[in-house]
Amino acid sequence: MDDLILIQKIQKMLKESYQNVGDAMIAGGVDNMEKYKYMLGQAHAYQYISQEISNLLNKKEQKEDEQFRDLTNVVEFGQRDPEA
Repeated sequence: MDDLILIQKIQKMLKESYQNVGDAMIAGGVDNMEKYKYMLGQAHAYQYISQEISNLLNKKEQKEDEQFRDLTNVVEFGQRDPEA
């Protein structure tokens, strides 16, 4: 499986899980403070993991852009004549 497809599937699962926690909290699925804190912790964890994946992907894209930019900015000059 392609790495990018796997990452996209993980991101989709994280988003769905985050949405499910939010939906349960809004629908009244929280009957005590302990459960509320647990679900809030889950939501924060899903957001954190998703953000870290995005940050890693952005760094990879920036690195690839820098490599491409370095390749496009290469200028070659002929060898200098030491007697000139």
